[in-house]
Amino acid sequence: MSDLLERLRGRGWRMTSQRRVVAEVLDGEHVHLTADEVHARAVAKLPEISRATVYNTLGELVSLGEVLEVTTDRRAKRYDPNAHQPHHHLVCAGCGAIRDVHPTGNPLADLPDTERFGFTVSDVEVTYRGLCPDCAKA
Repeated sequence: MSDLLERLRGRGWRMTSQRRVVAEVLDGEHVHLTADEVHARAVAKLPEISRATVYNTLGELVSLGEVLEVTTDRRAKRYDPNAHQPHHHLVCAGCGAIRDVHPTGNPLADLPDTERFGFTVSDVEVTYRGLCPDCAKA
């Protein structure tokens, strides 16, 4: 489970009702919502929240490093509150479902020096693709 709300309170982030609702919508395990999905869920909790407020809040959360922008399908960005625990993503090629995964090992160490081409590698993003159980049945 994400601890997004606790992290934001710990930073002293000004918790307006609109910001709180956006953070509540994002808080959880395996959450990877688009901005439109965040807005729709936020409106259900706080009908007067605007799309602009949701987009601005998401931008602030990304700038703070409390939420990750994830692009797995070259379409809409998704927002991941699991910003402080290293992880990769498992994406269903059928329905687009995304799960956080925590494989063992160090993918940085798995890249041989001969394949680094002089780069000083500081980060790695791995996306596993396949079919979720529901799509595999169809």
